[in-house]
Amino acid sequence: MASRRRSYGGFHQEHGGHMTAVVFIHGTGVREPGFSALAGRFSVGVTGLRDGLRVVPYYWGGEHGATLAADGASLPPVSGAARRGPSVPGAGDDDTEAWAALYADPYAELALAAGTGTAAGAASAAELPPGSLPPDQHLRTRLADLAAQGDAPAADLGPGLARAAAGLAAHPLLGAAAAALAPQDLPGLAARCLTAQVVAQVLDDDLPLVPAGATRDAVTDRLARALGAPAPGTERGVRSLALRVAGSAASRAVVRRRRALTEAAHPAAGDVLRYLSRGEAVRAGLRTLLAGLAPPVAVVAHSLGGIIALDTLVLTPLPQVRLLVTAGSQAPFLYESGSLPSLEHPAPLPAHFPDWLNLYDPRDLLSYLGAGLFPGRVTDVAVDSRQPFPAAHSAYWTNPAVYRHIVDRLP
Repeated sequence: MASRRRSYGGFHQEHGGHMTAVVFIHGTGVREPGFSALAGRFSVGVTGLRDGLRVVPYYWGGEHGATLAADGASLPPVSGAARRGPSVPGAGDDDTEAWAALYADPYAELALAAGTGTAAGAASAAELPPGSLPPDQHLRTRLADLAAQGDAPAADLGPGLARAAAGLAAHPLLGAAAAALAPQDLPGLAARCLTAQVVAQVLDDDLPLVPAGATRDAVTDRLARALGAPAPGTERGVRSLALRVAGSAASRAVVRRRRALTEAAHPAAGDVLRYLSRGEAVRAGLRTLLAGLAPPVAVVAHSLGGIIALDTLVLTPLPQVRLLVTAGSQAPFLYESGSLPSLEHPAPLPAHFPDWLNLYDPRDLLSYLGAGLFPGRVTDVAVDSRQPFPAAHSAYWTNPAVYRHIVDRLP
């Protein structure tokens, strides 16, 4: 039968003959026109290293990918509307963004205060009257006393207060910050630093009980008084102008762009959720495609595409498929965690499952290993894109080493 030739996204598929068919399956969030460009790049990469390959794309994102079916009706209103509404208590007095900055770097406010000190202020701090203490010394003493009490004064937040207080007492920026601030402001800053360290540790340890804002503020006030703040204690929440302006401006910009960000990001997360809940349709499409191909067939799949391919090949014997290649795949993790639709740990891969080459980038935090889970059935090979995450997760198809590993294993 004569060979037929069809153009797809700038490259050509050959139909007919008995050449090796390479089915390419994309990952999460890929839509047109991006898929055509991606599939075209893949085709160039493999056919440039071996003649006689027939590249067959499987574009599932258009028909089976996630969409916002109700035009974004699930998205909350933008921040201005939320603050005007009566159903968001306290939203108009929001210091959440500043606390987020402190959780990310508990010493951020200390560094800002230290950096605002003038040369005159530093000089006056250095030229103290005989017998007087530097402005930070009283605070260091109180911090040491607080550390000696252990974690109890902040037990409502979580563990770690004693270590945080000892670290702040010895911090080299404390002197510069004390010279730049009014004496009554320094205890509040220190208290916020301690609170942020404790809460940040709770978040880092994935502890199940994160304190609510009211608890956080009450503990902060209590710590500020213990460190010498004048009655009635510090103001509620974070009131550092520098942090509030910088943090709030950035957060408001993100909230205003929430719809755009959601529409840009939801295909990636939504595709995973949609597949795990309603994946049979996309597997059926792949089964039909593979069943219509003459052997030998290799399947090359990225990210969620690797999960789709693995599930399909586990559930259905397709003897024409001789090789599965996954790149940046979460399939091993889903299997080990009991979340893979087709196979539950510790069940082995079925006898009909083809050879499996699993490519991963150590910098890609969404790539996982399979050889330890399926001994003798999976070959894990590391590739290095020299990109940080998340760029590393999408850099496989511009890495020449990836194509060399694939072509070396093709049937």
